[in-house]
Amino acid sequence: MRFIRALPALAAPGLVLLPVSGAQALFSGLVLAVGFGWSRDPGKLTPKLLQLSVIGLGAGMNIDTVIRTGVDGVGYTLACLLMAIALGFALQKALRVAREEAVLITAGTAICGGSAIAAVGPAIGASATAMSVALGTVFVLNSVALLIFPSIGHALAMSQEQFGLWSALAIHDTSSVVGATLAYGPEAAQIGTTVKLSRTLWIIPLTFIASRWFAGRGPDATRSPTKKPWFILGFLGVAALVTWVPLLQPAGKTIEWLSRRGLVLTLFLIGLGLSREKLRQVGFRPFLFGVVLWVILASVSVAWVGAARI
Repeated sequence: MRFIRALPALAAPGLVLLPVSGAQALFSGLVLAVGFGWSRDPGKLTPKLLQLSVIGLGAGMNIDTVIRTGVDGVGYTLACLLMAIALGFALQKALRVAREEAVLITAGTAICGGSAIAAVGPAIGASATAMSVALGTVFVLNSVALLIFPSIGHALAMSQEQFGLWSALAIHDTSSVVGATLAYGPEAAQIGTTVKLSRTLWIIPLTFIASRWFAGRGPDATRSPTKKPWFILGFLGVAALVTWVPLLQPAGKTIEWLSRRGLVLTLFLIGLGLSREKLRQVGFRPFLFGVVLWVILASVSVAWVGAARI
């Protein structure tokens, strides 16, 4: 019995050492958590490991390419952000979803999934229930995206550049963007990660605007953001060091490999964190809201990327 309970912990080292993809790691975690009821709450380990993995991925990227890609993707990122907010307002009324839940799911869809929800939630005084519903909705959709996006990209004959940009615009969490783009190819991973990180910066203004809009509506309504995307600076710093100091490039390749395996472990822990109770807690209306918002945003963004012919 103890061995069975310890199975998730025993599986983790194997996933890191074996040539397992991010999608396979996520699916393994989901099977253990939902299929067998061996869900485990990783607590603060998952976000910390994700941030360290993203920083380490910078060791495999050229800083000049990163900056150019980030600047080129600003227009797409802002357009998707504004469209997601407008759609969120419209769908909230059409589907009669509670305002707190609608705002949190919209923030997670528009920017960076769970990180955006964790930042906006306290700023608007969101209840624990609303936070759980929003996080559960975005988590499920992230898992689906990681599994189906590479297949859609191949079916549409998307180039690596197109797939990387589309993933950065249409997938919620950074971990799923990196996992999906790594499965598609190295160029897709570089573009997807860079544009996604530039998209993450919008947490700060969005949280400020949300806190002003909800001012006086809850005890924590004017609290400043609790999440700051400091790891973006680490990603850029590591990329700059490896690019500008050639002697560090061999070490950079090792760091990049370790970071990729760290991401695999992160995705396994994300899958393991889902439980049957969390799935039941999400509810139909908020989940439908999240699905419709995400499908529209993904469809429009893939049309933009296709029209750009990059």
